[in-house]
Amino acid sequence: MPPDDPPKLTLRERKKREARKALAQAALRLTLDRGLENVKVEDIATEVGVSPRTFNNYFSSKEQAVCSVVVDRHEGMREALLARPDDEPLWDSVKHAVLEQYSREGEPDRAYVARIRELMGRLMLRGEFLNAHAAVERVLAETIAKRVGGVDHLLCRLMAASVESAVRVAFTNWFTTEGEPFLPILERLLDELSAGMPTLTAGATAPQPEPTTTPLGESLC
Repeated sequence: MPPDDPPKLTLRERKKREARKALAQAALRLTLDRGLENVKVEDIATEVGVSPRTFNNYFSSKEQAVCSVVVDRHEGMREALLARPDDEPLWDSVKHAVLEQYSREGEPDRAYVARIRELMGRLMLRGEFLNAHAAVERVLAETIAKRVGGVDHLLCRLMAASVESAVRVAFTNWFTTEGEPFLPILERLLDELSAGMPTLTAGATAPQPEPTTTPLGESLC
């Protein structure tokens, strides 16, 4: 039986999401063009055609806006995961949801990623960048817990952290080598994780005492 459809966004919610995304993209674009120190909140707001006050309704700083492109990814993963069939093994659902999100974004451009990596390595953005990744991980863990219900949240967090680690490793490997494209690398790493993670059991209140090589979440569905 397929799962219930994720709740549909209201028109107001869609507009707010679109406005937030537009501001984030403008912040990143201007920062890449000019450098962070040469971009003001007023510049970002003007680029989108809103007031600085509207910008402040969505972000507390230009640094947060720049890094929110990472956070926005969690919405796509969350919706894709909740839309997977409820009789599908959990790990398969997570894998498909993650790959669907990155497939939608398309294969990264090396020159563009190089500029992003240089930008995110700067001290002024490093903290917000780490916060952004933590937010993605937290939402993924909450979504996994919601999907299976009653599962030990520590294992849900472990699964989410493992997925995010696989994404970072795949990006690093792809960026520093001239080998296979990004998506096959990520899929291979997710398969490796699913083959060796401990089993989650619905209704569990503590981690399993003896980890097995059963794919994570296989016993849930």
